[in-house]
Amino acid sequence: MRRALPRGFAAVAILAATLALGACRESGTDKLFEVGGRAFEFNYRLAQATYVVVLNPLRPMGEGEVAEVDFENPAGGPPLTINQPIWPKMPHVTLTSPPLTCVVKDRPYAISIRIKDKDGKLLQTIETTLASTQDQTDLPDAPLVLGSRYLLNPALAGHPGGRLPNAPKPVCPKRG
Repeated sequence: MRRALPRGFAAVAILAATLALGACRESGTDKLFEVGGRAFEFNYRLAQATYVVVLNPLRPMGEGEVAEVDFENPAGGPPLTINQPIWPKMPHVTLTSPPLTCVVKDRPYAISIRIKDKDGKLLQTIETTLASTQDQTDLPDAPLVLGSRYLLNPALAGHPGGRLPNAPKPVCPKRG
């Protein structure tokens, strides 16, 4: 005659098997970071536009890691490149481009991010695009304020909206 196992033992065995299967499940990703946000920043005070990309870590960051980023240059020519250290204790990584010219509304611009370890070994590549919701022509021709005390820019006196007569304009690629 067969002995029946106690119900409690059967329940514990099923729970243990479920947990073991869950622990063996492969995450399916070797990614270190994911894009948490991206935007064009139009700073009217400084009269400049920049790309801003935020990376969220998916696991602990290592010492000495670097983000190498190529931002498509809206004015044409080679990409704008930055190399930014990644600080392991920060909750996210913010990548900001140098100031831009010729940003056009609704045009997607390419961004390529390479995460490298302290020895230069490539750990992850992230490719993304970013489109602006406005043209750079919406910015004033010169900074609205100067210095750390935010003094009004005397060059803009009498020029509402920050538009200067005869202000030099960048040479931008044709829209297409």
